[in-house]
Amino acid sequence: MITGKIIKIAGPVIVGGDMKGTQMHEMVRVGDIGLIGEIIELEGDTATIQVYEETAGIRPGEKIESTGGPLSVELGPGILRSIYDGIQRPLDEIQALSGDYLPRGVDVPSLDKEKEWEFVPTAQVGDKVGGGDIIGTVDETSAIVHKILIPPNVSGTIKSIVSKGKYTVVDDIAEIETDNGVVNVQMMQIWPVRVGRPYERKLDPDIPLITGQRAQDTFFCLAKGGTAAMPGPFGSGKTVTQQQLAKWANADIVVYIGCGERGNEMTEVLTEFPELEDPKSGNPLMDRTVLIANTSNMPVAAREACVYTGITIAEYFRDMGYDVAIMADSTSRWAEAMREISGRLEEMPGEEGYPAYLASRLAQFYERAGRIITQGSHKAESSVTVVGAVSPPGGDLSEPVTQNTLRIAKVFWALDASLADRRHFPSINWLESYSLYVDSITNWWNGEIGNDWIDLRNEAMTILQKESELNEIVQLVGPDALPDRDRLTLEAARMLREDFLQQNAYDDTDTYCSPDKQYNMLKTILQFNSASNAALDDGAEVNTLVNLDVRGAIGRMKYIPENEFAGRVEEIRNDITKQCSEAVQ
Repeated sequence: MITGKIIKIAGPVIVGGDMKGTQMHEMVRVGDIGLIGEIIELEGDTATIQVYEETAGIRPGEKIESTGGPLSVELGPGILRSIYDGIQRPLDEIQALSGDYLPRGVDVPSLDKEKEWEFVPTAQVGDKVGGGDIIGTVDETSAIVHKILIPPNVSGTIKSIVSKGKYTVVDDIAEIETDNGVVNVQMMQIWPVRVGRPYERKLDPDIPLITGQRAQDTFFCLAKGGTAAMPGPFGSGKTVTQQQLAKWANADIVVYIGCGERGNEMTEVLTEFPELEDPKSGNPLMDRTVLIANTSNMPVAAREACVYTGITIAEYFRDMGYDVAIMADSTSRWAEAMREISGRLEEMPGEEGYPAYLASRLAQFYERAGRIITQGSHKAESSVTVVGAVSPPGGDLSEPVTQNTLRIAKVFWALDASLADRRHFPSINWLESYSLYVDSITNWWNGEIGNDWIDLRNEAMTILQKESELNEIVQLVGPDALPDRDRLTLEAARMLREDFLQQNAYDDTDTYCSPDKQYNMLKTILQFNSASNAALDDGAEVNTLVNLDVRGAIGRMKYIPENEFAGRVEEIRNDITKQCSEAVQ
């Protein structure tokens, strides 16, 4: 262990002397109270350290102690249901220890080292194993079986393994005979957060992440293992949208990162999530959730680390064969933390004061997403999907964080404050948003749901774009001056907006919409558009067509329960055909 001393203090950035022999990104303890820090620059025997806690009261001359390793997380049974801060300190444990305020220098283990877990071995003595192989299981929660993995850098033959029973995460459960001697394996692994965990190979993103939200699934779809950016101004519904995704997306595990958000907003998440019921199992949603809370009043340096902590935990569950979804809210606060630390380091600023390496840091985070074949003999398909909320100042999407994120993420959900003001939720602007996964997942939709899915989606998008063009004319001359066919187009677009894209997160039926229901709702709306245009050609009055009784039934489709939908939608389609025919006579 190397011991140095503090030379200079500049907010969360400290310069230490006598640090020769330390390494980049090594963890250190700073000052007499032992604040946690990380070395970010080395020059001679001086080290620049970013401290993950408030440095008030620290004085030059106090000691700095190295720990010998980089910023790392503890991975093992006990992660699920936990609420951590940005550097994986359990907030529940700290609250029980010291009350509602986070004391500086507190040292609480990330995983409970005393709790015993029921370990069931699935391998035996003599088996040849390598990194990523499963040697046993633990029923961590009612929703998730925690698979105990051989560490990625270990391979050999099992010399001994414990029998079924209760063990702590630091008990030796197996001995592996390797070329370099015997390695003891525990249920807990330690992994550096800035290093991606290895995998066998990456797969194409050709399976959609079904979220149950019509705007995201049908129009701007996200693939499993994909990346999405969700920029939007204050009040546009970013947090509610991410909570909907966390609750309904067909991912096995959710990692929610509250990065620099307001304390009251994060409190809402921390109090609501434990109360949410998992619609898949009926158990608490927290049984398959990890929360990382780093509010805006917490130390800025820890905010910079929290996204790495979250994605490392996600990769660990991915290696077990699970599909993991990460909700990062928001990467703008993360970028602001980088900007503040960069300023303290007196680095050359880039655009709007952000560091020149902003784009590469964003890429390092988002590119750890992906659908993969895992290491180990089980060769499972699994994924990490990243949804990053962006909070551009004043809703300006041209600012650097949003623009650099758009170069990396392949799905862009543009949240629109004007839509939110009109109570249109989710407030995703259909003219600005896009998805680059549409072509790759079309085969799945066409094969699993309906062979004309892509045609219906494209037709609906064309109608919405046509409506935007017509609205400019309407503002000049009014809707009654439009040709009859254009008036029908406006009516079809209104149905798409109000009856399809709008979705009520607080309605028991409409909060989730299955892919099959989405497809049939869209097909029904477009059938009305086609039938009404045909009736218009045959001489029907446009006012009669837009006021048909079936319009009300189409508007109520979203509230039809899934188990009744197939029969009811057939009735609606028959009524469309019948009423459009009668309008001609």
